[in-house]
Amino acid sequence: MDKVEAAPEVGQREFRVEELADAAGITTRTLRFYRERKLLQPPRKEGRIAWYGEAHLSRLRMIAELLERGHTLGGITELIRAGESGRDVADLIGLEAALVAPWSDETPVHLDWDELRTAFGDQLTEENTVESVDQGFITVEEDGITHVSRRLMDATTALVAEGVPLSVVLAASRRTQEHVTAIAEIFTALVREHVLGALSAETPLPPGEAARLTEQILRIRPLARTVTDAQFALAMDRRVHAEYDELLRQRLEHREDD
Repeated sequence: MDKVEAAPEVGQREFRVEELADAAGITTRTLRFYRERKLLQPPRKEGRIAWYGEAHLSRLRMIAELLERGHTLGGITELIRAGESGRDVADLIGLEAALVAPWSDETPVHLDWDELRTAFGDQLTEENTVESVDQGFITVEEDGITHVSRRLMDATTALVAEGVPLSVVLAASRRTQEHVTAIAEIFTALVREHVLGALSAETPLPPGEAARLTEQILRIRPLARTVTDAQFALAMDRRVHAEYDELLRQRLEHREDD
């Protein structure tokens, strides 16, 4: 049975249903729907009048924030039930935010058609444009394109300026995407299996566990990027030395033939 709100503390504001809906920026119909779905705590009753407090307004603002983040009402209900069973909803929301926060800090950049023609000349073909769109890098607009990453766009134009065909840059980009996706899967599995195992269990998380996991995730994120960067640099060292040794071997063989 729902527990009715106790009398408010001195100084706390109370709202009638219309006032609460107005303060939360929703309709009274939506508010009643949340109440029926048990997303909202029961009000304090005084005769036939239902009084809502600051806690109700905070809950409605939290629901609005979660909806903006893409949560469904069913998922929000589960979060609220978790909080009511002893897990702090704020901690669970913090954990979710840490898990899905963007890893990239790329800045989009817009180039008009004149700038693109200057950078790529006759390599600005339909095939190269389609390939860029297919890889998820650009969106084509009437006055030009928007690239998801200024750094990648600058690197692409620089490579083309160095004489590397745009089609070759895009082919290398596609192959790179395949490899970095595999690397991302490795680290995702590592975190899922060795850090977040408790989340898949049916038993509730103990108090403070969601907050502890959030801190752990925030520590692991930069470590994953460090490992990937160091591994790539070491791999480049090995490959460059191997290529150089092969070049020297071929030159020596050519001299011996002469």
